[in-house]
Amino acid sequence: MADITVTAANVVAPSGQENIRVGTAGATITPGQALYIDLTDSNKIKLADADASTAAAVVAGVAVTGAVDTEPVVYAVAGDYDTGATVVKGGVYCASATAGGIAPESDLASTWNTSIIGVASSTTNITIAINNSGITTT
Repeated sequence: MADITVTAANVVAPSGQENIRVGTAGATITPGQALYIDLTDSNKIKLADADASTAAAVVAGVAVTGAVDTEPVVYAVAGDYDTGATVVKGGVYCASATAGGIAPESDLASTWNTSIIGVASSTTNITIAINNSGITTT
């Protein structure tokens, strides 16, 4: 398979303010992309990447708004969100080796840091349950 193909305009945040965070973008971000917090760059929010670095693989959430560098970005950290894509109900989804990408766990490849984003609750939604395992796939 491949990363989920997101239609950014169709991404919908989960309900409840406890499931949402706001940060400062450190890159161009599109709704539906996996994000991490760059602790070495003023805690800016950037695109997660499973094979770029250990730090970039530590998923903080999924963008529900778009932003460019230094603008505010809203992202989901928990809850059931509409991915703006088609997913497999019951499927486990992870950060991919494409910056900001979200892939089914079956796509995990050698050298990827395994960071689970969540499990699909329907064919359009993922329930976010982030698990940054710190384990590199072999």
